Amino acid sequence: MTSIAIIGCGVVGATIAYELSQNPDLNITVIDQNPLAVDTSSELINQNSNLFTPNSTKAALGVLMGIISQKTKGRAWRLRQYSMQRYETLIPELEAATGQNIPFNRQGILLLCYAEEELGKWYQLINLRRSQGLELEWLNPTEIQTRYPQINTKPVLGAVYSPNDRQIDPTQLTLALVEAAQQRGVTFQWGVKVESLEPLKTPETQQVKTNVGDFNFDWVVIASGLGTTPLISSLESETLPKKPIKIRPVLGQALQVRCIQPLGTLGLEPVITGNDVHIVPLGNAEYWVGATVEFPENDQEILVNSEPLDLVLKGAIAMCPALETATILKTWSGLRPRPEGIPAPVIGNLPGFSNILLATGHYRNGILLAPATADEIRQFIQSN
Repeated sequence: MTSIAIIGCGVVGATIAYELSQNPDLNITVIDQNPLAVDTSSELINQNSNLFTPNSTKAALGVLMGIISQKTKGRAWRLRQYSMQRYETLIPELEAATGQNIPFNRQGILLLCYAEEELGKWYQLINLRRSQGLELEWLNPTEIQTRYPQINTKPVLGAVYSPNDRQIDPTQLTLALVEAAQQRGVTFQWGVKVESLEPLKTPETQQVKTNVGDFNFDWVVIASGLGTTPLISSLESETLPKKPIKIRPVLGQALQVRCIQPLGTLGLEPVITGNDVHIVPLGNAEYWVGATVEFPENDQEILVNSEPLDLVLKGAIAMCPALETATILKTWSGLRPRPEGIPAPVIGNLPGFSNILLATGHYRNGILLAPATADEIRQFIQSN
């Protein structure tokens, strides 16, 4: 039986574990340095999400901008297209296996357009998607006001509505993936830190050194986000690139609010986005608002600063004025893994190591691209 270690159990690592678990000939172990919460109820998730949710997943709002994305060809579009199709089958599959309800907003995404110089690219995208058999709709300000009276249309030139894009709760998704993978025999090692990787004399075997002991595997999949660079640095090989893959942190902050009443018509609340601000309906007149994009300066630690989040909230209020009277329930932050100097994400063999695979550096698209990433990792393993 082929043994596989997956290092990191954010949404990407959990999705890889679940998809690989469909093969009974694979013995899969997931290793994550975070301890799993004993009680995974919604209340505990909200209060103590840092107990078991890695930074990048914790920073995500779960907005799946696939069809409405300006990525239209090549690898970037192929990954998005596969993931959007897989999510439509994955969510009911996980709910049936676990009995959990995974919040999955099927009301689409409404993208507000403010700059006249950008209208042309949106018209082109609408025509392209229609030629691909995919639906996008252009709405003028009057149509926006009629459908979505909660939106301030005065500065808006129009909007693109994508009925087949989605939004999902990242934490609930990750927990469901873990539970379903466990049902299929996947082993999870929580609170275990991988200290280094050591190639053995047998090139087909890789040793994973941890704080609780050393373990040998046929394959190692690194899905550890910001933990990727230290692990790669621990390896020695003449075939490793002179400039190693570096994954840098980008801070994201968001908040959850409760309004006096729902912003939109009952049953008609898509994710609203504009000027890189997302308003995500959660039900019961509650919303996520975010997220900031904050880069480190000179490789220094990124300190959480309330000012960028205040600006995001102001932007959301400008889109939906009723948010001004909303009550802030909580704020949170997390670090996204962004590869330096190469396109995100990084998926494939680590140069010089045929049995070490990278599934990392997804930056702002970890939730969106998790299914496609898992499928590529599965193909790598099956073809070798």
